[in-house]
Amino acid sequence: VPEQMLEQVLRQLQPLCGAEQQFLQEFFQLTHDPVDLQGPQVSVSTVAPPHFTADLLFWLVFGFFLRPEEPTTHLLSEIFSCLEPELRGFLDVCNKVPPFGCLQVLVTLSDSVFEMWGSSSAPPSSFLNTVLGNVLLLAKSSFNKCIETLCKEIEEVKVPSKMKGGLLPSVSRFEEFVAFSEEVFRTARRRGELDKAHLRLASSVFSSINSLSSASLKVNTDLVMMENFHHIHCFLCQKKIHCLEDKKREAKQRYSEHMEKYVIKYLGQPLKKLNHFFEGVKARLAQGVKEEEVSFQLAYSKQELRKVLEKYPGKEVRRALETLYRKIHKDLSPEENLLPVVWHAMEQELIHQYQEFEDLIQRCYAGSGIAMDFTVEDLLSYFNSITLSN
Repeated sequence: VPEQMLEQVLRQLQPLCGAEQQFLQEFFQLTHDPVDLQGPQVSVSTVAPPHFTADLLFWLVFGFFLRPEEPTTHLLSEIFSCLEPELRGFLDVCNKVPPFGCLQVLVTLSDSVFEMWGSSSAPPSSFLNTVLGNVLLLAKSSFNKCIETLCKEIEEVKVPSKMKGGLLPSVSRFEEFVAFSEEVFRTARRRGELDKAHLRLASSVFSSINSLSSASLKVNTDLVMMENFHHIHCFLCQKKIHCLEDKKREAKQRYSEHMEKYVIKYLGQPLKKLNHFFEGVKARLAQGVKEEEVSFQLAYSKQELRKVLEKYPGKEVRRALETLYRKIHKDLSPEENLLPVVWHAMEQELIHQYQEFEDLIQRCYAGSGIAMDFTVEDLLSYFNSITLSN
C-alpha cells in the first residue's frame, strides 16, 4: 500500500539523518554552543572518510563564516542531495495510485512530520526539517489542485436530459468525496486543509443545484432541488462535520423553501377554480372594495360563488386528492422517503386554504347561508384514508 510504504520511508529518515548528523558533529568536532562563536570550530582529520568530497570539506574549512549549525546542514545537504527529488518522485507515484491518493499522502506525511517534530527523542536536523517542510508543501499543493479540479467537475457536471428526479451527479460526487475523506482523516492529527476543502466543495455543490433553474428537466425543478437539498441535509446530519454546520442549516432551509413551492404549485389543482375565485375576491379587497360590497361585483356575486362551490362536493375533493397523491408518489424518488413529509405539508397547506376561504365567505357573504360541502374534519379524514390505503 503506497501510504504504508511512505510512512515506513519517513520513519527511517529521522534515525538515518540523526546518526549521520551525530557522526559529523563528533568526527569534525562541530560545536552547537553559541559561546564558541569567536573562531572556527572545525577540526578536520588529515585523512577524510572516502565518501567526503572536496566540496564537503570546503564547508568545514570555512565554517567560521556560518552559524554554528550550518556546517552540518550543508554537509547533510551534500550527502543526501538526492533525498528531496526522490521523495518528490515517490509522492507523485503515491498520488496517482488510488482515487484521491493525495489525501492519503497528505495525512501520512503530516502525521509523520508532526510526530517526528514532537517526539521526546532528539529533534530532526534542520536539514531534514527543510526537506520534509518542502515535501509537505508539495503534498498540500497536490491536494489543493485535486480539490480545485473536483470543484470544477461538480460545478460543470451535465444533468442528464432525460432525468426525471432523484439524486444529481454533483451531489453523489460530493457525498462520495466527503465520506472517503472523513475515513482517511479519521485519525489524522490535523484536519485544517480538509475543512477548507469541504467548505469549497459544499459551495460548489450548492451552486450546481442552484443552476437547475435554467436546466431542461422532465419534472418540476423545485421537486429536484427539494430532494437534493434534503439529501445533503440528511447526509451532513449523519456525518456531523463541525465546519459544515452552517451548510447543513442552509440545506435544510433550502429544501424547506422548495418543498413549499412544490406543494403550493400542485395544491392549486384539487381546488383550482375555488382558488381562482377567491384570489379575485382578495384582489377586489386590496383595491379598496368594501367587504359587504364584494357580493355585488358581477364576477363575485353569491350566485357565482354557489356555482363554483357546486363543482367541489366532498366526494370530488377526495377523488382529486387521490389523483394528486398518485402523481406525487410517481414524482418523488423512493430513496429519499419524502412522500410522508410532502403529503403532510400538502395537508397543512390545504387546511390553511380552506380556513382562508371560509373566512372570506364569512366576511364578504355574511348571512347568505353559503358554505363549502366539506369541513376541515372531512379533509383530515380524506388525507388519512388515502395514506392508509396506499
